[in-house]
Amino acid sequence: QVQLVESGGGLVQPGGSLRLSCEFSGDTFSSYAMRWYRQAPGKERELVAAITSGVSSTNRVGSVKGRFTISRDNAKKMVYLQMNSLKPEDTGVYYCKAARAGTGSLIGYWGQGTQVTVSS
Repeated sequence: QVQLVESGGGLVQPGGSLRLSCEFSGDTFSSYAMRWYRQAPGKERELVAAITSGVSSTNRVGSVKGRFTISRDNAKKMVYLQMNSLKPEDTGVYYCKAARAGTGSLIGYWGQGTQVTVSS
């Protein structure tokens, strides 16, 4: 029903910036809460940013220590992760996730991930 495709990853120097994009294919994008996760080699996947469902102007926006900002465009069915002042420790595979409440459960969908490497 739902497919997610991440893009925008790559190699960046410490202190640089990247903007990741996640394209949503499916119905009722605005009903999904969107999240960004990351996973470094040998580490558990961790949540880095989340935004609630609904109209973009009323959604909550989260950030990571003032460096990462999540946003969404419901008209384009897109979610973004703006990453500034990147550090080597930010290196990992970044995943987009869509989630909504079902009947007695939480329904979630994952993208395949995009690699972010912060290195000089």
